[in-house]
Amino acid sequence: MRVVRQYERGVVFRFGRVEPGTTRAPGIVLLWPFADRLTKVNMQIVTLPVPAQDGITRDNVTVRVDAVIYFRVVDPVRVAVDVQDYLSAIAQLAQTSLRSIIGKSDLDDLLSNREKLNQGLELMIDTPVVDWGLHIDRVEIKDVSLPESMKRSMSRQAEAERERRARVITADGERQAAATLSAAAETMSDHPASLQLRLLETVVEVAAEKNSTLVLPFPVELLRFLERVTPEENQAPTAMDRVAAGSAPPHPLRDLTGSTARNRSGLRSTARVPVRPRARPRSRRRTPARATWR
Repeated sequence: MRVVRQYERGVVFRFGRVEPGTTRAPGIVLLWPFADRLTKVNMQIVTLPVPAQDGITRDNVTVRVDAVIYFRVVDPVRVAVDVQDYLSAIAQLAQTSLRSIIGKSDLDDLLSNREKLNQGLELMIDTPVVDWGLHIDRVEIKDVSLPESMKRSMSRQAEAERERRARVITADGERQAAATLSAAAETMSDHPASLQLRLLETVVEVAAEKNSTLVLPFPVELLRFLERVTPEENQAPTAMDRVAAGSAPPHPLRDLTGSTARNRSGLRSTARVPVRPRARPRSRRRTPARATWR
């Protein structure tokens, strides 16, 4: 009398031979003394870790990859008869398949396209184990270890890529801002009063902070606008207008740039001053030396 658990199946060898239909279900199993031998097979899903394997990818990068396999028994008779140690057999097959998949893949695929690699690895392992009475449920690549030099290179590459994107985004923003400012400048040039309104809005925004000092810029465009809207008869004559009319003062006028040479030339052209001849210096007479007489 033997007891088979719920997650197990019993394979009975009668005089060393497995008879068809001799697989025992869970419960109490009656055996013939000295004739039957019972072998229990676990039907649960088994998790088998694959040791880390060193390999070289297709783009000549040394990596270290480990994986994990999930499988279960579907035919207890084949497992008990055809394979001596199915756990060891699957472990060796998984290591060989993992090395093969590393050599056929690129580094980018190992890092970003793992789902495809998992499917390929599962197909490579599941094909031979079907004849053993096993079924591979899932294969997962756990970790990919890279050398330190490769990690530094990849970090520099990622940093350069992000810096490139930042520069492109900044340049695009500046281009859009320049186009918008150009359109705003054209609108303000057509309507000069808009510049005055924009200036008043700026003053209101600054005054909202309640600062003790208020800087108020006075644009040149506002002066031009006021000059255009002011009638000509109300404008006071400027200094240049007085010079052109002949009512300029006799003394030289200094212009806005402070040039003295221009004022002197204007003075010579407007006023005639008599030039006094320069006095010649008086010559000293030499007194003859006294003659010595003997």
